Amino acid sequence: MSPADMFTQVGSVIASVMFAWAMFKQYCPYSVQEYFDKYSKRAFTFVYPYIQISFNEFTGDRFMRSEAYSAIENYLGSRSSTQAKRLKADVVKSSQSVVLSMDDYEEVDDEFQGVKLKWASGKHISKTQSFSFYPVTDERKYYKLTFHKRHRQLILGDYLNHVLKEGNEIKVRNRQRKLYTNSGSYWRHVVFQHPASFETLAMEAERKQEIVDDLVIFSKAEDFYARIGRAWKRGYLLFGPPGTGKSTMIAAMANLLNYDIYDLELTAVKDNTELRKLLIETTTRSIIVIEDIDCSLDLTGQRKKKKEEEGERDEKDPKPKLPKEEDNKQSQVTLSGILNFVDGLWSACRGERLIVFTTNFVEKLDPALIRKGRMDKHIELSYCSFEAFQVLAKNYLLLESHHLFARIQELLGETKMTPAEVAEHLMPKTISGDANVCLESLIGALEKAKEDAILKAEEEAKEKEKESARLKAEEEAKEKAKAEEEAKEKAKDEEEAKEKDSSAGENAKKQVKDNGFCDNGNGELNNKESKQEGFSH
Repeated sequence: MSPADMFTQVGSVIASVMFAWAMFKQYCPYSVQEYFDKYSKRAFTFVYPYIQISFNEFTGDRFMRSEAYSAIENYLGSRSSTQAKRLKADVVKSSQSVVLSMDDYEEVDDEFQGVKLKWASGKHISKTQSFSFYPVTDERKYYKLTFHKRHRQLILGDYLNHVLKEGNEIKVRNRQRKLYTNSGSYWRHVVFQHPASFETLAMEAERKQEIVDDLVIFSKAEDFYARIGRAWKRGYLLFGPPGTGKSTMIAAMANLLNYDIYDLELTAVKDNTELRKLLIETTTRSIIVIEDIDCSLDLTGQRKKKKEEEGERDEKDPKPKLPKEEDNKQSQVTLSGILNFVDGLWSACRGERLIVFTTNFVEKLDPALIRKGRMDKHIELSYCSFEAFQVLAKNYLLLESHHLFARIQELLGETKMTPAEVAEHLMPKTISGDANVCLESLIGALEKAKEDAILKAEEEAKEKEKESARLKAEEEAKEKAKAEEEAKEKAKDEEEAKEKDSSAGENAKKQVKDNGFCDNGNGELNNKESKQEGFSH
């Protein structure tokens, strides 16, 4: 038989087998197919000597990313760069280095204690819904490890521990902090490169050291939190006027602890379920931030008032109203959902996390939201003090002392200016960067702010006097009106009394005319005849 005839017969056999298999899958009942697959795979294991282990990217129905998957990805990076033909590259360490990993459907070999192993990458792509206007492809990636079954104990024990340990060490070395923001129910990120630190933060040194100590103690307190039975998390409430450095402090926290930042925009969250999903997908060693929480949702402690207003509206208009289209588009996140997010059962799904709220008006927040246990540490960031100014002068002008500092210290004690406003005046005003120009600019601004504050105080005093005069005039008018009303009432009573006496006199005259006598009310007769008869008797 010639090779051509041999290839023809082989091709014919293969085509026949494929046709038979297609007919089997098309027309054979599903129960029979399942039965066939089950026992064919079981029979195949008797002759196939290798074991396969899959490590999926997500666990728990995409609730959280598998730490084992991340460790394996880091571990295979160096091996992929030398063996795989298709690679994926990622930049880390502030664009200073590149990390390579193997692309989908690639394979690399590994060796451990003389044992040969094989790693392969792949992904499962689920079908999208055809009726959706915005179809999203759901990809589930995985790594598959293949090894001979006689090395089962070695691979499942020492080797996998070795892979996870080395992968986590590589992750720490290549760690690049990220800034996340939520888009729907998913997080998107950019590289976090904010240079803020506690050394450059405009704040009193004693207060800065207190906050730094608190953060460092928290980052090393895993065993302590486990011993006392609390989730390894801590809440910080940063409050104060705009421009006092709340966002800068958050960046300094992240740089100090080497944490990622999750900037949560509540208005973009659909409901409490979506909020919970976002919480679950955050990683350890992270800071979850909700800035200006008093402006994000209705969390301002007005629950009772709101219910009363709704009750009044229901009484006026008992007919049920259909929800407006605008209401459907708004976030349905409730105060209860936020409380559970901060301090509920789901908040313990990850460890070593900080939850930070910022607000300009702390008095507007619901007390349940900022109580101890949820917001453990309250940090007030107020107007610029002289010590904070010294930090800014050192940062911007490289000055630790100057003859104008005394005047600035005096003015800072007499007026209010935020660190952001002070920093703007310390920015170089000339090419040479003359410090005197900057300091004089700041002094001029402080003096103007002082004058404006005095004028404002005088205007407020005048307004207060006007208000007092108005209230006094209103009070006098009320008293005058009251006196006039009392005089009218008195005159009315006197008139009624006169009318009563006049009516009584007319009645007496009528009785005398009709009967010849008048009863005075005491049973006595008041005519002359009665008196004469009495004398005669």
